[in-house]
Amino acid sequence: PCQQQTRLAPTRQMATKKGSAFAAKKTKATDFRFFYERGDFPIALGHDTKGNKIQWKVEIEKLDYHHYLPLFFDGLCEVKHPYDFFAEQGVKDMLKVGGPKVLPVVPQLIIPIKNALNTRNGIVVARTLKILQQLVVSAPLIGEALVPYYRQILPVLNVFKNKNETLGDAIAYGQQKRENIGDLIQETLEVFEKTGGPDAFINIKYMIPTYESCLLN
Repeated sequence: PCQQQTRLAPTRQMATKKGSAFAAKKTKATDFRFFYERGDFPIALGHDTKGNKIQWKVEIEKLDYHHYLPLFFDGLCEVKHPYDFFAEQGVKDMLKVGGPKVLPVVPQLIIPIKNALNTRNGIVVARTLKILQQLVVSAPLIGEALVPYYRQILPVLNVFKNKNETLGDAIAYGQQKRENIGDLIQETLEVFEKTGGPDAFINIKYMIPTYESCLLN
């Protein structure tokens, strides 16, 4: 029996190590949550015919984007209500109307984006990919501004790129959504290539060798 246990142990260790690439990492409380609980955000929970929404207590266009946008991006790591809802919807609302105020803040968004992707939590990764797609088309030059940061945000996508599994029936704001991580990554990379200028493809290809251009083919 002792010999049998000795033989089995490495197999278990190898299996754990192999699976760890996709394993979700435990997330710690975010700065977003701290500021939300302290009442520092000019937001409240509202409702309309489509479900929950943010009621902004000030005009979004008048917000200090350098202060608020990175904090809301920081909240993309959240998986508990209401933090996850406020962070995601807050980012969407700010990107929708931010225009030229978004581009100067891009360098401050990289660490929150990287942290969200590095949680390897399927729901968080999917949410962040959709936000990235919205980010690069929210104003001119943002796609190009992201290119120097591909080395920080693309490695995790390379891990997940061929993981063609759905997230299951995750209930998000009252709607059931099935989301395929591999498909979302492909969509995101294609949007990056289309908006990232002449250097985008070669830099994507360097980080994700299996990526094929959606423009050159």
